[in-house]
Amino acid sequence: MTVAIDSDKLMGLVYRAVDEVGATLNAALVVMGDRLGYYQALADHGPTTAPELAERTGTDEHYTREWLNAQAAGGFVEYDTATGRYTLPPEQTVALTDPSSPAYLPGFFQIALGTVQHATQTIEAARSGAGIGWHEHTSDVHIGCERFFRPSYNANLLTSWLPALDGVVARLERGGSVADIGCGHGASTVLMAEAFPRSTFIGSDYHQPSIETARLRAADAGLGGRVTFEVAPADKFSGAGYDLVTTFDALHDMGDPVGAARHVRDALAPDGTWMLVEPMAGDHVEDNLNPVGRAYYGFSTLLCTPASLSQPVGLALGTQAGPARIRDVTKAAGFTRFRTVAQSPFNLVFEVRP
Repeated sequence: MTVAIDSDKLMGLVYRAVDEVGATLNAALVVMGDRLGYYQALADHGPTTAPELAERTGTDEHYTREWLNAQAAGGFVEYDTATGRYTLPPEQTVALTDPSSPAYLPGFFQIALGTVQHATQTIEAARSGAGIGWHEHTSDVHIGCERFFRPSYNANLLTSWLPALDGVVARLERGGSVADIGCGHGASTVLMAEAFPRSTFIGSDYHQPSIETARLRAADAGLGGRVTFEVAPADKFSGAGYDLVTTFDALHDMGDPVGAARHVRDALAPDGTWMLVEPMAGDHVEDNLNPVGRAYYGFSTLLCTPASLSQPVGLALGTQAGPARIRDVTKAAGFTRFRTVAQSPFNLVFEVRP
């Protein structure tokens, strides 16, 4: 049966594909600009020529010229045809050079670049149903993950997420005990420990290199014996009677999230709280057909689902699990109270209680 082809729609798809390929390549170009100091040099010195940028960054002029032109074509820098100079606009300066800004983006590009580097392995895993562990990915995934999420934690954790929990801030101010599960490099753990000097914190993660980094971060922050880190999977972290357990952007990556949730319940004090932070998502596919959902479904396919499938049980919740599925996990683990208490463009925050 012959199907009529709308030539305008077909060419529209072709031009969109050109844009998609340009965006794919730009992930590497942003990481390149971040690592070589191109963005910082543009921010520091204003309108700049390619030879000047090369000299200031100690790089080759051929690369700086092509990189600048690619950035100009993508709207990341502005080009002045009269002077041949390139400028980093103020909005891009904030997003690409200021780690303290909640809009800081280099980590987002870095984790994306690290994720797609394993595309060939993921294709083979999709044929067999095998998983790919977090530890099997390049350091761009591990470092990029922290750099992407840390600005959001800095902007929201102390000012809105923790205060949204019933009575938790007051308890931490008096002196409480906190377990941070799946802590990675410890950004969330250190942030909380600095804010609540009377409380004690333990962070855990199964990925030993991340824990080693977390220990260095805590030492650099001068947190002494109030913060410890251990290598442990989510269903085997140590300690009990915790006033607060936190899990940031990690539950959906776990092979057995119900088992992990059950261990959290056992480790909590009877009146304790589990703060569960997960990616922004709705309960239905159609709720997530938007730019954030698109990015997260991509990460889910290439990073998070393979991570879950690499572990026992392999439930593979997916990055876009949504509140209803997360609630089901906590209910199966024996929790009786679950509510959404806060959100940001990239995250949902749940309060879970025994």
